[in-house]
Amino acid sequence: MRNLLNMASNFIKIYYKTLNNCFEDESSKQLFKKTRMINMDIIKGNKVMLTPLKLEDAFFMKKWGKHETPLLSDYNFPYYDDEDIIEWYNSKKSSRRRIYFIVYNEEKRAIGYLGIKSIRRISKKATLGIVFDPNYVDKGYGTDAINAFLDYFFNTMKMKTLLLEVAGFNKRAIRCYEKCGFMKYDQYLDIYHDQNIDRNNKYFKNEKNNFVIKRGKIYNFIYRMKVDNNTYYEMREEIDKNKT
Repeated sequence: MRNLLNMASNFIKIYYKTLNNCFEDESSKQLFKKTRMINMDIIKGNKVMLTPLKLEDAFFMKKWGKHETPLLSDYNFPYYDDEDIIEWYNSKKSSRRRIYFIVYNEEKRAIGYLGIKSIRRISKKATLGIVFDPNYVDKGYGTDAINAFLDYFFNTMKMKTLLLEVAGFNKRAIRCYEKCGFMKYDQYLDIYHDQNIDRNNKYFKNEKNNFVIKRGKIYNFIYRMKVDNNTYYEMREEIDKNKT
């Protein structure tokens, strides 16, 4: 295990050094360095702390639980061997257009990870993704993590719009996002990840309105949601008023 960690660490150092040398002009190099510095920040909420995703965090995720409902099986951290975990980790860290953080609770246990991808620095947009250990959902950690990240996203990174996509059947996540200021603005049908799911399963039946079956294939509704800096600032102002 230690050898694998050292190999991965050396790979990342060489990767960043090589990538930095690829930029011909100084402004591009400075932007790349700034992105790396952002990745080193620590974000604090009321209950959680977000720090840049590390390889040891990825290995710890193997200890996470599984969702009770099969509808959310795609959100379970998959069983990977050591090499697969290193490859997964490198895929998350291999682009300057994405940033990933691990979420720690009060006991300094890694309970989730949060990231943004497709970072567009000209239009100041990015797309949010968040996954939690099922053992730690419905405890307020997700809302706290997103709110803490929104403050960082709008005030430190100076971005304007944060986007996300969520399955229509994932009502718990939708409530969390709406609580944090996200609003639905579009929807589409996407092919469901598990075509062999038992359609008589109670969870599937309860969410049948969020599924469509066409020519024997199962599709589910995906909502597009977003929050912009103006909406965020208005929400924060209202929250601060209620505190006084």
